Amino acid sequence: MVRGERGFAQSERYIFPFERLEVWQESIELADVVLGLLERIPPNRHLRMVSQLEGAVTSIAQNIAEGKGRQHTKEFLQYLSIAQGSLYETVTSTEVFRRNKLFDEVEYVKVRGKTEQIDRKLNGLMNSVRGKKRGERVSDLGRKQ
Repeated sequence: MVRGERGFAQSERYIFPFERLEVWQESIELADVVLGLLERIPPNRHLRMVSQLEGAVTSIAQNIAEGKGRQHTKEFLQYLSIAQGSLYETVTSTEVFRRNKLFDEVEYVKVRGKTEQIDRKLNGLMNSVRGKKRGERVSDLGRKQ
């Protein structure tokens, strides 16, 4: 039996509530993929763009986690909204990287697919927290038909 830092067996490791959220898990996977792609960009090239994308892609999971730790639904929804904004910033930045040939088409399509899946799950979670019907997007609330 393998023991961790605090002497717990690996199978007994404490799991934080946010770690159970699929959208958080997928956001971590997205960050791993994007950070791996950024590692290939030569040092001292596009420093501001790289830094911006690093911040945006890691902020998605961070805001989901922080929001899950809040006591009130309204606060959780606010952090989920911030996470979605960081997701959209990630989408925009990866498009810029693709257009400037820093990411190839295959890499871009992989990242784009992951961001679309996370967006759907974030909307689903926000709708669930708000008690909305399945398929009704938070971003569509208040929009005239």
